Amino acid sequence: MDSILVVHYSLSGVSRRVAQLLASHHGWPLGTIEDRRPRVGLRGTWRCVLDSLLDRQPRIRYRGPVPEEFRTVVLVAPIWMYRLAAPMRSFLHEHRLRRVAVVVTMGSAGASNAFAEVHRITGKAPVATLALTAHEVESGSGTGRLIEMGLRLRPGHATVHQDAAGHALAPPAAGARPR
Repeated sequence: MDSILVVHYSLSGVSRRVAQLLASHHGWPLGTIEDRRPRVGLRGTWRCVLDSLLDRQPRIRYRGPVPEEFRTVVLVAPIWMYRLAAPMRSFLHEHRLRRVAVVVTMGSAGASNAFAEVHRITGKAPVATLALTAHEVESGSGTGRLIEMGLRLRPGHATVHQDAAGHALAPPAAGARPR
């Protein structure tokens, strides 16, 4: 099956906008990861920090198609403390995915750590990666790279790995650990 699913987690709404744009442009279904315990106010912020620093896997609720039924799952999530957002980490531990592509949204840095973390958890290097800053999402300046990444995920296209500036990145090395 050459089907593609987009799964996202978003606290502020930035990653949700990216996932919705990618899914609607390519006609792919969309799945949503939600926290079972809301992250609001200062307590919510501290939970984000601690979940990242302590490598925790918070309880989540997934709403969407069964990810294991898709050939490729595009993960869209924010960076917290230079790491993949903890709810996405929980999702990866709960599902055995065939192939993943990863899009991260961030203030300025941490993408390479998140890509390596996905590789470590899944045991497979992402077939494509893309890092977008919140500014690129909100201004629309990253839209072209996002759409292009989606096109390259279709069968017969080469993989693509880009940083927030659009520069090509090497895929994460086998066994790479987040810094």
